[in-house]
Amino acid sequence: MTDEIPRGGEPIDWQPYAAYTVGRPHTVTGEVLAWTQAYSPQLGNARDILVYLPPTYHHTERRYPVVYFQDGQNVFDAATSYAGVEWGADETLQALSGEGVEAIAVAVPNAGERRLNEYTPPENPWWLGTGDRYVDFLIDTVKPQIDRAFRTHPDRLHTAIVGSSLGALISLYAWARRPEVFGLCGALSPALWVGRGLIYDIVARAPHRPGRVYVDNGTLEASAHRLVEALNERGYREDLKVVVDEGGRHTEADWARRLPDALRFLLK
Repeated sequence: MTDEIPRGGEPIDWQPYAAYTVGRPHTVTGEVLAWTQAYSPQLGNARDILVYLPPTYHHTERRYPVVYFQDGQNVFDAATSYAGVEWGADETLQALSGEGVEAIAVAVPNAGERRLNEYTPPENPWWLGTGDRYVDFLIDTVKPQIDRAFRTHPDRLHTAIVGSSLGALISLYAWARRPEVFGLCGALSPALWVGRGLIYDIVARAPHRPGRVYVDNGTLEASAHRLVEALNERGYREDLKVVVDEGGRHTEADWARRLPDALRFLLK
């Protein structure tokens, strides 16, 4: 599949992920395409972008909501994920399709050693936070190509940003900073301690907008209670789902287990 909209004078060639990973065992379910070495002018680096299409995509003319996942290496494939454990977002979305819950999923891998910077808001006093530029990369480079290449609902109420740990932190930041783009946010085990809790003030300044927010944490990791309080103060109640996972830890396996209910809430 080739997108005829040029980027830097060249069309984007969306390759089937199975072909792209030839010679390497993988655990992808359903149709996943790859945009290899997508260049970010905002950050001056490149990474592969993966896109999952729902089972009904080629059998209807309908448009779909889009979920943008952080730490994209961990989202679909155990072969590329941290410690060989994936979120299983593709398997989850395949199963949710049977419930009538469908979405296009965009997995944006982290930038390796630059992850700490890219997933941190610029107000962070401890290290160089380039989260504003990373969010601009998602909005100004990645999202336009996704909306051109695929049948999406591009409006904010059909656009979700989801992540875990630092990926959850930058998802919350993107949702608070650019509410005209992201109306749905999923923060699994957010790393709220970064920058001495700077995200609390960022959320506190964000106006209440129609949409939905999902927040969770396990009982064997840091609590998200203070974040929930900040969201409640901004008026988020019925449009906020909070899960405290008894015995839950800070791992991909825990996030994979909690993902189905997170997506059910965000995409309902």
